[in-house]
Amino acid sequence: MTQPSPPIFDCADPDARLEGLAAAVRAVRTGQLVVLPTDTVYGVGCDAFSGSAVRSLLAAKGRGPDMPVPVLVGSWSTIDGLVLGVPAAARELIEAFWPGGLSLVLPHAPSLAWDLGSTKGTVMLRMPLHPVALELLREFGPMAVSSANKSGSPPAADVHDAAAQLGSSVAVYLDGGPSGEPVASTIVDLTADEPRVLREGAVSVAAVAEVLGREVLTA
Repeated sequence: MTQPSPPIFDCADPDARLEGLAAAVRAVRTGQLVVLPTDTVYGVGCDAFSGSAVRSLLAAKGRGPDMPVPVLVGSWSTIDGLVLGVPAAARELIEAFWPGGLSLVLPHAPSLAWDLGSTKGTVMLRMPLHPVALELLREFGPMAVSSANKSGSPPAADVHDAAAQLGSSVAVYLDGGPSGEPVASTIVDLTADEPRVLREGAVSVAAVAEVLGREVLTA
């Protein structure tokens, strides 16, 4: 007996969007995976505080814990409860580039019970510039989100591509249309005294340096 295909909700339709977001929140609350559109590529996400859900996410992608899963948030203020402290450089970059294609690596709050992989006490945070993603994150809270593709395969260009790769390992698919050019976020490491750009993507190194008013190191 074949397993029924997970539902795909067309978020261009207001009613389907509401139904899809409600279904996605229910799924994440019960430890399941959802696929959501973001401003970079489609993502597969789960409850950031559920170790078993994060392990399911990694298994669906065919990836190990050596590459930790980033966390997406729905507001600037959410990060205050997730990290050990928010340095001035982080505040400046958040005000300049969030929501958008900038990820920040910071020491996570030691009180948090989460297992995102081999993080060495850090967490990578981003606030995406996509209305569907923001609605889901504001309704549920922080989510562990990785690109919606099998490890080693190209990022999903649309929800059907994600479904072809991840299939029934995902409970709910939210269709936000084609993702456009798959531009990765820029990653800035703020765990040391000097900010360091680990990966240049949607935000240039020069733009980061301009906001911080100083040269920044690169990996």
